[in-house]
Amino acid sequence: MKKKKVNLRELKPKSAEVHTHDDGHNHGHSDSSSFGTYIPAIISFTMLIIGIGLDYFDIAFFKDWVRIAWYSIAYLPVGFPVIKEGWKSIIRRNFFTEFLLMSIATIGAFAIGEYPEGVAVMLFYAVGELFQNAAVNRAKGNIKALLDVRPKEANVFRDGDYKSVSPENVNIGEKIQIRVGEKIPLDGVLLSEKASLNTAALTGESKPDSILKKAKVYAGSINLESVIEVEVTNTFEDSSIARILDLVQNATARKSKTELFIRQFARIYTPIVVFLAIGVTFLPYFFVNDYVFQDWLYRALIFLVISCPCALVISIPLGYFGGLGAASRNGILFKGASFLDAMTKVNTVVMDKTGTVTKGVFKIKEIVNNSAFAEAEFMQYLLAIEEQSTHPIAKALLEYKVEGIAFEATQVSEVAGKGLKGTVNGKTVLIGNNALMTANGIEVPTKTKTIVESIVLVAINGKFSGYVTLADELKEDAHDAIKQIRKSGVSKIIMLSGDKDSITQKVAQELSIDWAKGGLLPEDKLNEVEALKKHSNTKIAFIGDGINDAPVLAASDVGMAMGGLGSDVAIETADVIIQTDQPSKIARAITIGRSTRKIVWQNIILAFGIKAIVLILGAGGLATMWEAVFADVGVALLAILNAIRLQRMKWS
Repeated sequence: MKKKKVNLRELKPKSAEVHTHDDGHNHGHSDSSSFGTYIPAIISFTMLIIGIGLDYFDIAFFKDWVRIAWYSIAYLPVGFPVIKEGWKSIIRRNFFTEFLLMSIATIGAFAIGEYPEGVAVMLFYAVGELFQNAAVNRAKGNIKALLDVRPKEANVFRDGDYKSVSPENVNIGEKIQIRVGEKIPLDGVLLSEKASLNTAALTGESKPDSILKKAKVYAGSINLESVIEVEVTNTFEDSSIARILDLVQNATARKSKTELFIRQFARIYTPIVVFLAIGVTFLPYFFVNDYVFQDWLYRALIFLVISCPCALVISIPLGYFGGLGAASRNGILFKGASFLDAMTKVNTVVMDKTGTVTKGVFKIKEIVNNSAFAEAEFMQYLLAIEEQSTHPIAKALLEYKVEGIAFEATQVSEVAGKGLKGTVNGKTVLIGNNALMTANGIEVPTKTKTIVESIVLVAINGKFSGYVTLADELKEDAHDAIKQIRKSGVSKIIMLSGDKDSITQKVAQELSIDWAKGGLLPEDKLNEVEALKKHSNTKIAFIGDGINDAPVLAASDVGMAMGGLGSDVAIETADVIIQTDQPSKIARAITIGRSTRKIVWQNIILAFGIKAIVLILGAGGLATMWEAVFADVGVALLAILNAIRLQRMKWS
């Protein structure tokens, strides 16, 4: 898959935020946080209140053309922008928009002499739009904060000195310096002895991350303690922060089925209501004896105001946007609202072992020394040979430090699939598995064959001398993660691993996982998941490391990658990326998805329910324009307030 390049100019934070409707034009005001945005509404509101007061006290001069002029001036600050947008929509041949509905309804109110109500409807509509814009901007706040962590300069070492340049102009292999409090501008490798970094912008975790020399560091992290130096390993457009920015910004492009349905519904629903309003105006002429055109026109105008689909079109995407923002604050990146929806249907979680519930780092668990040597000397025979190997187990063994002893191995050779052979201090040393010992006629204790963990057998000068067991550690939150996944409503948890089956079964038993299978190649995992998917009611979320599990991530209903921060493959393949490497975030992703869907459906029911009631009352002449305002603007505001609850929820 070709990786999409990030347009850095497009990622710059914008000083103004707007929301865009289906017809492609920007709706609302450019910056809802600016006081100037509210001035038109304040002018209209002040003039409306004064006008209503003059009407109430029946002031003599406030009659005829003076009254019409007063309310017309009050109408223009809030009405003219809407009429203008309605006209632009007509030019684009998009006739049935909320702008046209509101324009017809309010101009119609003026035509029948209901001036205060005409101004009030447009005023409250404008105020509703201001609140909607403010809510959208609030929902985008998390992404704005993420945009703000993008470093703006890098101190790169050139011509014998550090020079400040744009991160986009730094090359791979160059050395950069980061002072205390500064953001790391590019991905790289730490050259300094140690560093303490705040990675909250990338992972959602506020706890500082302490790292040592040669460890990877990522753009967007903040240096906390001392001046550090880093060797650049990625250009800025390929850096972790740029990839994450691109992912989050494009997340809203993948609409959920609910969003797509509502938008399609609004396109059909609006013209139907317009024609119904025309029917409400004229059809009663043929059936009602005391037909009064002005009364039925008033009812039709109420009908139009109520019909505006604003609450649905705005609050539903806002709900999903809030869910995406809440997830990203918790170090969980959804590639789109569609995956928030898909997460709510998951009833089976299938997970890899290494790197998902375990740390993926081998540690020495037990040293059994059957030789005549002291443990330190016995281990040095082993380590002298293992220094010649690059195997992960060799790296784990080399963590064992022997003070004051330094043996050197010669004639080291690898026995394919069995282990290593060499000479140390004139003694022949064999290090490997049971097959290596058997091939060299060395008798191994029977109990070693029952050991579940990875085991390294040692023989010195033809005699079995002992063994070392190694185990991969469980992540700190592994037990809690399984409990929380079950609590979230998942009925079955399965573990599929490439590690040997005995180790896989032991980890599964320790974590109370329902079913497990080890010794699997990537294609074997894919076959197992495909078999599970044959059950019609099974919805699978697969959690892996995003590299060797790519086929299964792609095949599952929801693919989740652990530790996606440094993995290109994870970002390319997975639907959901857990940046913190914590399995406990699996249940949190499910919970956020379900909370988002719940709020979205609450908004749908609220909007349809209240609108249906007031539509019927309006057509029957039992509702005034004021009830119509509540059914449109009021319901929209209630739906928005409900949607932004997602941003205030605690996901502990």
